[in-house]
Amino acid sequence: MSHMAEESGSPGQRRDSIKTTVGNMAGQRRRQQAVSVGKERRDAVVRAKRLCRVDFNDEDGNMIDTDVAMDDDKASLEDQIVHIVEELKSAASFTGKGSFQKKMEVLRRLRRLLSQTSMPPVETAVQAGVVPILVQCLSFGSANEQLLEAAWCLTNIATGDVDQTRALLPALPLLISHLGEKSSIPVAEQCAWALGNVAGEGEEFRDILLAQGALPPLARLLLSNKGSTSRTAAWALSNLIKGPKPKAAAELIKMSGIPEAIVRHMQKGDEELATEVAWVVVYLTALSEMHSGLLIEAGLLPPLVGRLASSDQLSLLTPVLRSIGNLVAGDNRKTDAVLAAGNDIPGSVVGAMIKCLESQHRTLKKEAAWALSNIAAGTLVHKQLLFSSGAVSSLLHLLVTATFDIRKEVAYVLGNLCVATIEETGESMTILEHLTVLVNRRCLPGFINLIKSPDIEAAKLGLQFLELVMRSMPNDQGPKLVEKEDGIAAMELFQFHENEEIRNMANGLVDKYFGESYGIEEEY
Repeated sequence: MSHMAEESGSPGQRRDSIKTTVGNMAGQRRRQQAVSVGKERRDAVVRAKRLCRVDFNDEDGNMIDTDVAMDDDKASLEDQIVHIVEELKSAASFTGKGSFQKKMEVLRRLRRLLSQTSMPPVETAVQAGVVPILVQCLSFGSANEQLLEAAWCLTNIATGDVDQTRALLPALPLLISHLGEKSSIPVAEQCAWALGNVAGEGEEFRDILLAQGALPPLARLLLSNKGSTSRTAAWALSNLIKGPKPKAAAELIKMSGIPEAIVRHMQKGDEELATEVAWVVVYLTALSEMHSGLLIEAGLLPPLVGRLASSDQLSLLTPVLRSIGNLVAGDNRKTDAVLAAGNDIPGSVVGAMIKCLESQHRTLKKEAAWALSNIAAGTLVHKQLLFSSGAVSSLLHLLVTATFDIRKEVAYVLGNLCVATIEETGESMTILEHLTVLVNRRCLPGFINLIKSPDIEAAKLGLQFLELVMRSMPNDQGPKLVEKEDGIAAMELFQFHENEEIRNMANGLVDKYFGESYGIEEEY
């Protein structure tokens, strides 16, 4: 069995500096962190699609009430939708006196029905043939009030399932066109919202929107100093650029003024705007070192780490931590830059991450541990800085008490703190001081519990740490310490395991350190 591995120079592989047997899993883990965040975001923060239920003023300046009284019975609601769609078809074809007012009155009623409940009768509206009429209402030269009502209806229809979203495809060219500079701000915002919902449906729809040119006008809206405009644009853009394909993110970051606008919004925007922009940063930094470098050059780090230190909102801290984790997963210079930016905030970046480790929110604990694991995979200076902070106590506590996914992230941090790379040779060495302290503070049971888990990656991580302990602890105490914590029984669980790699790892460790000669010399 091979010894602890040298640290990889690849930014994507810094996570697993503690052993080569994990291969390039680190790069995959970082990629998965980025592309799976959409689901996590829906579970922990917001839905990927958003229903538009905000009131706005009518043409006379009167507030329109979306909470209109109506029968809660689903069948009755669907009947109302069918009836109103038929009315809208009739009103759209009527050209006599009062035709516009009639059409607007029906559009408002339709919009209210589609905005009233958290699960609007989208399928009924689509089957009744509402989309072609709404597309007609988006035609060039239409009054802003009509454009706004039609776009609002389409926004809420786009919260439906994939087939209902697909029914909106004929509306996309006009929705994109109304993002332009000649459109009123409310109309452009509502169209951006609708497009964000469409992009939230998945990769197929993102590709369609990108092919139809949705990215540049949405990016232009992000430059706005109007909070609601830039906030809606940022949310739509985060849905549009997420996923494993880096092309859209690469195009966005190169657009004039975008890095500077991101920094400005992070620095001066309210928490809602900063949250949406932080998700844009997550996707920009997830798969490209170049994107990260451009954002750092534009001045992102001070406001980013400032938000980490000052905010107590889960919705904002989640993407901020994810962004910082992506940045410190890059080269060591980026980690240096992140840590240096934290010199101007109380308690430093690491101190702010410790607060997240100790929070009541599971999401923050996991994100903080993941980010710290990337710092711990850095230089010897990074490891020493982290080890001398208050993070170790929190990490050891979580290794025993937290849920499995958090314990696994914590194990990466602690394991990476115990090995470093010799720059001259590229070989790895054990940081004996760190290892001894962690073992004396009873970290072994936590790693042995990982070995017993059905998660292969976690089991490998536990076996790697046990190998380090048995090989490196002074006076050959390692095997005895492992035996004392029932580590032998944990390794023997893999004696006939179907996974050949982990079976060989475990059996090799037992044979090497607990073979026939184990204990004979001491007994003699």
